[in-house]
Amino acid sequence: MGITSNPAENPADTRELGSALRRWAPHGVGVVRVLDRHGFGTVEPGQLLAAGPAGETLGRLYLGALDPVAVPLAQQASAGPAVRDAHVAESDAVDVGLACAGGATLLGHPMPAELADALGTALAEGRPAALASTADGARQLVLTGPDLTDRHGGLGTPEADDLAAAVAGRLLRRGATSTERITEAGLDVLLDLWVPVPTVLVVGAGAIGDALLAQSGLLGWTGRVVTELAEARAALAEFTDADVLVLLDHAPAFDALLVDGVRSGRGFLGALGSRRTQAARRERLTAAGLTVGELARLHGPVGLDLGARTPAETAVSIVAEVIAVRSGRAATALAATEGRIGT
Repeated sequence: MGITSNPAENPADTRELGSALRRWAPHGVGVVRVLDRHGFGTVEPGQLLAAGPAGETLGRLYLGALDPVAVPLAQQASAGPAVRDAHVAESDAVDVGLACAGGATLLGHPMPAELADALGTALAEGRPAALASTADGARQLVLTGPDLTDRHGGLGTPEADDLAAAVAGRLLRRGATSTERITEAGLDVLLDLWVPVPTVLVVGAGAIGDALLAQSGLLGWTGRVVTELAEARAALAEFTDADVLVLLDHAPAFDALLVDGVRSGRGFLGALGSRRTQAARRERLTAAGLTVGELARLHGPVGLDLGARTPAETAVSIVAEVIAVRSGRAATALAATEGRIGT
């Protein structure tokens, strides 16, 4: 299938689905995924519909166009794997927002408690995750962690697990949610990879904040601007590992926001300001009880040294640092490095 894109879904939807998987895990979970498809136009990868022990469902496939087949399949999936074909007429497809008619082969299968919990935790906390299964749904492998190195379950052999992990790692380096059908080395494996979409929280008003939201939108990230401390702290409390804080306001009152962020241990924490502003802020944060190690989590002044002068250029430098930190790169010029580009 090989579908890849910068996902346009609401990150909150994926995180809500993850929370449901984690909550349902001890009681029995069935999931439905797209094994194959034709038509529909451009669709998002990583489609997943899950059903809990009481038959409740969360998630959707192709904007709900496949619900008449997918929902019953999900509700029955905890009893055992099954494959169903679904067809959507042109009018029904267009009504829900798809480009055209199409058909899909859907795979429903149960998820063991350990795997459902591992996948759900990663999705809920904004971490990369992958679900690989044999095409009949009989065996499953969940990969989690920043580099997908944590394995849960298995596909039957170490060789199959290694191949699925290698493909998932390659797709992860592209930085986008993906769905892949692996048909090599005698395998037929469906692999769904979810790369978390950052939510950017800009605290403070101004042209740089506006430029940051515009730049984030180009990357497929979501974002918002808040100006009140209480609202900012409430938003930060919901942060996952994928999320980004950029503090524009220099008022000492907002030190409390940075203390919250450091102690939560989640997300990218950046603060704008001159060297003098940063030094004064660090003195206050030290007095507030943060250690040298905790202060190291703060990116301030935030952004890479690109020579940025305008708000738009400053926004580019900030998101560039976020990308570098997320990928574990040193953000040096490609001409000064060796090895493959873009991996």
